[in-house]
Amino acid sequence: MNAVRRKEISRVLRRLTDLTEDLSDILGDIENIKDEESEALENIPESLQETERYAQSEAAAENLEEAYDIFSDMRDSLDDVINSLEAAQE
Repeated sequence: MNAVRRKEISRVLRRLTDLTEDLSDILGDIENIKDEESEALENIPESLQETERYAQSEAAAENLEEAYDIFSDMRDSLDDVINSLEAAQE
């Protein structure tokens, strides 16, 4: 690989590293919201567990868990992209 392409890869890697940091921050935000919703769900009194409010909270917690898992997988895939580009640069 010539120097020009190595330099281009370095530029892309810097951008991806910045993106990875942003994605990590967002993932943390999603995790916090997910944890708060799960805690709220757990604290709903048993007498209210057959209500619409409970069903909505339960659905929200499940969707947040799914969003977290998908976003986490995406973040891991980005790490794989970075590793591949670093290997190509060598």
